[in-house]
Amino acid sequence: MKYNREQLLGTLTTLITTPATRAWERQLLVGAKDALTNGGRPDAVVAKLEGELRPLALRNNLTPDLTDFYRRVTGDEVGAAHFDLDRYNAADAPYEDRAIFAGGCFWCMVEPFDTRSGIEAVVSGYTGGTVEQPTYEQVSGGYTGHVEAVEIIFDTRKITYAELVDIYWQLIDPTDDMGQMGDRGENYRPVIFVRNDAQRAEAEASKQRVINSGMYAAPIVVGVEAATTFWPAENFHQDFYKKNARRYKHIERERQQFLRFQHLRGRLHRLFRK
Repeated sequence: MKYNREQLLGTLTTLITTPATRAWERQLLVGAKDALTNGGRPDAVVAKLEGELRPLALRNNLTPDLTDFYRRVTGDEVGAAHFDLDRYNAADAPYEDRAIFAGGCFWCMVEPFDTRSGIEAVVSGYTGGTVEQPTYEQVSGGYTGHVEAVEIIFDTRKITYAELVDIYWQLIDPTDDMGQMGDRGENYRPVIFVRNDAQRAEAEASKQRVINSGMYAAPIVVGVEAATTFWPAENFHQDFYKKNARRYKHIERERQQFLRFQHLRGRLHRLFRK
């Protein structure tokens, strides 16, 4: 594969100046940029950099933007596919609305909504915190107060907000306010973020129905909170179930096994109550 020198220099500069890039990643990128500036052949510079990044890439331990770069230089176009945020940034039509849900790792919160009729877009991101433009490492480190969440743009003529809330309850453990399944920490806590009074009323009523169902022995701890700024996550995290199909299936299988066991336990709990 041939690389354009100027384009490669631009890409390396962007990665170097990205705040989320780790110090040791930046050191490797600066070395590659210097080699390129001093007359190094682009293909040779990329090959050397790919070799230096490979051990961490194989352990999924590169920051998101650098992971996308690594995938591009290794020919993984599906994994590095660009997620278009234009629809997310565009104004909604009169018949469209948005819903925001947090339910653990956002990797597993996209596909159950994205594959439904009437869904225009599902964006992974961070919300509920105090820092502007947070990075994945900041959020996962618990430094910003954000939770991982998805923002869903939907066509109200085809699917209702109430139906989305019903789907949401099927995806989470509503008794766990310190994470979901294997994902631990406040950044994984389950929350329904409401955008107006109508959504709040629907979310609260739905939560009460879950409480009244008797399906859970422990209290229902899902928060219903006013929506604040939603920050789209890095490209690597968007459409994860499409770009990382094998890894997603493994994670989702474990999640579903846990939820099936919990639902079975809930049915038994309700039966014994009767």
